[in-house]
Amino acid sequence: MMETSLPDLEAILLVGGQGTRLRPLTLGTPKPLLPTAGVPFLAHQLARARSFGVRRIVFATSYRAEMFSEAFGDGSGFGLSLEYMTEETPLGTGGAIRNAAEALTCGPDAPVLVLNGDILSGHDIGDQVALHVGRQAAVTLHLTEVEDPTRFGCVPTDAEGRVTAFLEKTPNPVTNRINAGCYVFTRSVIDSIPAGEVVSVERETFPGLIESGALVLGYADASYWLDVGTPAAFVRGSRDLVLGRLASPALPGPTGDLLALPGAMISPEAKVDGGSVVGARAVVESGARVSGSILGDDCLIHSGATVVDSVIGIGARVASGAVLRDAVIGDGAVVGPGNELMAGSRIWPGVVLPECAVRFSSDV
Repeated sequence: MMETSLPDLEAILLVGGQGTRLRPLTLGTPKPLLPTAGVPFLAHQLARARSFGVRRIVFATSYRAEMFSEAFGDGSGFGLSLEYMTEETPLGTGGAIRNAAEALTCGPDAPVLVLNGDILSGHDIGDQVALHVGRQAAVTLHLTEVEDPTRFGCVPTDAEGRVTAFLEKTPNPVTNRINAGCYVFTRSVIDSIPAGEVVSVERETFPGLIESGALVLGYADASYWLDVGTPAAFVRGSRDLVLGRLASPALPGPTGDLLALPGAMISPEAKVDGGSVVGARAVVESGARVSGSILGDDCLIHSGATVVDSVIGIGARVASGAVLRDAVIGDGAVVGPGNELMAGSRIWPGVVLPECAVRFSSDV
């Protein structure tokens, strides 16, 4: 690998989205701050960036911006220096990057790492930066291969790794290589994005650079990658971190079948596994079964309840005999006995479901 001066590398972290696909979890909390494997989601990204030598990160915020600085402060707890740049009105991905760049300190030829606040990735950031610097590219995009590329921006490359087109979501993709949401920009290229305007890097900046003949490279690899935009993916990301399928320096305990946070009480007669997180002071009673799920702080899973691949909000209660699979329960909600919640059911915060209010099967 080529030597790069990674310790001087600055990064921009895009965290402006509202996370609408994750409601009701994101009604009060931005998606990048949702608890994931025991810590806010972004803690994993910050710790990984630092492990590759990044020391300074500028947050590009918009939705509930103040919550990010409340969560991470100046970054000293992560060995990082953090700055916060807030858009008064959302400027799109390109506009957000351009706005955040005002807080960068590096020169025009320096590489700048750009991360998306809803991606878990195990790829080698140092290697991506080294490729960018070695080839003196304008932008180097991390690419990953997925089974269904129709939901993503599709990125074909030539034999030298040069990106030949940037195709937004299309029903007939020419390749299963997609934009994985981690970019290395040369600083001067960011500065060429119009300031204060709504700009999409995917629809405007990248295609414009390719058209003008600038060197846009693809860094393709097959390591762990996940977009945590949906409840099912969010649960999977937390589970994979707890199980150790993706290493994270921010995990607040050893990897294994479950992660119990301080004050959690799990009955020896309960079965908790599959990479579940049991939140602080949460209680799982005897005979309850919890698998592959995220249990929020102070929640209560009564004896005989079943919770699989689900998220249980802070202080929520799941009564005996309730069965939850692939469900999201908002903070403070109560799922009464005999309810069956399946296949993407979402219960809003504070809602109380009476006994047998929702069923997916006919037997009671």
